[in-house]
Amino acid sequence: MKDTLKQIDNLTGVQIVKDMAAYQDHSVVSREIIRKPAGTVSVFAFDAGEGLSEHTAPFDAMVYILEGEAEIRIEGKPHAVRAGEMIIMPAGKPHALHAVTRYKMLLIMIKQQGGA
Repeated sequence: MKDTLKQIDNLTGVQIVKDMAAYQDHSVVSREIIRKPAGTVSVFAFDAGEGLSEHTAPFDAMVYILEGEAEIRIEGKPHAVRAGEMIIMPAGKPHALHAVTRYKMLLIMIKQQGGA
């Protein structure tokens, strides 16, 4: 918990979100900004062609594309999401992410109230 608080303290003031995670060749890079009982906020940087294989999450998740373009599949349906656009990935629904170009995203995951 102390590390989380220190990390948040270091981020006080105005931040440039897209600069909080740097691209690395052939990699997906992430940086957690906030971790709270209600959910998390993270920034990701995907090199072109990289991605996250299909999985589910116990939380609703909002993805906001900061730069570049991603293909986000939710229950097998592809969605082209570009800089300045967002999409919601519902809790418990299988989803996958693929970098059409290098892209950065802000991921906000919110826990559902009352379990599920």
